[in-house]
Order: sequence, then structure tokens, then C-alpha cells
Amino acid sequence: MRAEYADLDALRTQRDRGGDLRGAVLIGLDLTDPDDDRLLRTALDGALLLGCALTPETTRRAQAGGALIFPVVPDLPYEVYRARLYTPAELFAGFDPARPESYADTPDARIYRHTREQALDPLHALAERLHDHSITTALADVLTGHPVAVMGGHALVRDTPGYREAVELGRALGRAGFTVLTGGGPGAMEAVPLGVRLAEADPGPALAALSAAPRFAGGAGPAGDTSVEIGQWLAAGLAVELPVADTPRTIGIPTWFYGHEPPNPFCELHAKYFANSVREDGLLTVATGGIVYTPGSAGTVQEVFQDYTQNHYGVPAPMIFLGSRFWTRDVPAAPLVRGLAEGRAAEKWITVTDDVDEVVAVLAAYADSLVE
Repeated sequence: MRAEYADLDALRTQRDRGGDLRGAVLIGLDLTDPDDDRLLRTALDGALLLGCALTPETTRRAQAGGALIFPVVPDLPYEVYRARLYTPAELFAGFDPARPESYADTPDARIYRHTREQALDPLHALAERLHDHSITTALADVLTGHPVAVMGGHALVRDTPGYREAVELGRALGRAGFTVLTGGGPGAMEAVPLGVRLAEADPGPALAALSAAPRFAGGAGPAGDTSVEIGQWLAAGLAVELPVADTPRTIGIPTWFYGHEPPNPFCELHAKYFANSVREDGLLTVATGGIVYTPGSAGTVQEVFQDYTQNHYGVPAPMIFLGSRFWTRDVPAAPLVRGLAEGRAAEKWITVTDDVDEVVAVLAAYADSLVE
């Protein structure tokens, strides 16, 4: 695996130890200072310099030493070569809860607009793919153990019993110590991480605050602009007081493909992608501890069968359908999955239940099986 250096201190430590940079990846470093310029006076065969600031002399030396240089792409509202995931504070920087329309000026909204304006430009298409690769690497750096994911509909309203049930599911998963992944957007994707963050706290005050703006976008504003509605939804979320977590146990994996679905403020980190297909497959792949399906619509059903395909041909992990009537009668995906799994290793880990405690028990049993 290639060694990565996203800050100068780590690179200086490598130099002090007498190590070279063969095959290393240097991300976003400013190497124009003469003292730091000397950091590249070593073996560089196969090294990758991604978005680093270099002097002309350093550029020539790096290329002569066998390094590949990927330059900064100018005039972008995002970093192409990121070495870290996004925080809600970063995505919503500049947002003023007293001015809901100010959401339109946040990095999250500006990046989405940029993707729409540059949709057919090959340079920007390449930049977005490089960004998404960096996000995948940053996500892998953060995840440990066997995270679990919860899937569900984006349209779940904050002041409904279903939303509260999703919060309680999150609280149970949080108390059990799971790292929880969701699609990072509104609805069930918001309720579950909120519950994880409130695992040991009363959710009542949070739910009361959220009732001020129960829907993430109640309707389009002038010329189809939903920034005011999104801003109202976001302001209510940011008004919720959350305990400070020791570790990032709630990670959202949203996408700018759905610009009308903002990332929620309750995930501690967001791995936000441009390509929805990469994001969906990646979310299912990294949820190695199993996936819980709460009621949802077409997107959730699609994820059910993408997930089962991975389990059918690979190492099976739990598929838990929470809401037996919904998954066996209203949207009967569970019986079809069970039929496909009959006689295979995946069959053991398919569960249909209405009991949150059973959800936790199945996930815990699977986690235990991985260490036996």
C-alpha cells in the first residue's frame, strides 16, 4: 500500500528518518518554501504528487526523479485531491439560520450548482472522478471494524411516528457501539444518526426543535429554487444540541447528484460524492457488518437488490428488513430475497422483524461470528 502524506510534518518526519518517497502519494502540499523544497531531494520513483504547489525547479527535479505530477485544477469550488471527509460545518460554512436563503451561498450549494453548470465539460468530469476517488480513500482511512448501514426513505417527515422509530433504532445501535452509516440525506437517513448521537440522551427536546421545520423542502421557491425551504430545514437541525462524541460513529455517504437533498447535520462526517453510482455501491460495500432496511421507496428497494447481489456472490452479511408488513406485503422485497437465498450461505442472515432489539441482536451475533 502506498504511503500517503497530506501534511508537511509527516513528510518531514519521513525525511528525518532517512526514508525515500518511492511510490508515495503527496496530497495538496505546498512545497515552494526552500526548506520544504529539499523534501523532494530523494528517490521518487513512482511517486504521485496530487495538487501540490511546486517551484519550476522542484517540478523538473520531481519529474526527473520518476514522479507523476497531477496539477491543481483551477477555479473549482471544491478540492479535487481531498485527504479527509467533510464535516457538516465545512459543507454549511456561511449559513445563517436567521436567513434561510443563505443556504444558497454555502459550499454544499455552490458545489452542486457548479456540477450542473459544467455537466458536459471533460475537464470537470475528470476532476469529479478524481475527487470521488479521494473520498473513497479518506473513507477507508476512517472506518474500522465492521460498520453497519441503515437504509430508508428520504421523505420521512420529522414529526411522524416513523421518524421517531428511526431515531430509536439509531439510539439502540449507538448504545450497542456500532459505527453507523447512512445515505447522509434527510428522512430516515437523518433520523438514525440523530438517534446514534442521542444514544444516552432524551430525544424529546431534539424532536421538538425539529418540528419547527418537519420537511426538508416543502416546495420550490422562485424559479424552482428550494434554498429557502432547505435553509429552514437546516436551521431547525442546527438548533438541536448534540452531545460531543469521542469517535466518528455516524458517517453519511450522500451525493451532489441529488442537489435537492442536502446532507443532514447529524452525521459527524460526510463522504460526499459526485457520482451517485459510485456512492451507492461504495456504501453497500463498506457496510461489512450488515444493513438494516427501514421502509423506503424505489431507491431503497434498488439498494436491497444491489446488496443482495453482493451477498449472493461474495461474503454474506446481515440483511435486516425492519417493518414486516411493509417488506412482506406493501413492498414484498423480503420474500423475493429469501427465495433467491434459499440454500445459500446468505439465507442465514436474512431477517424480517418489527423488533429493534432483534435488529441489534442479529448484528451483534454476526459481529461475534467474525472474530471466532
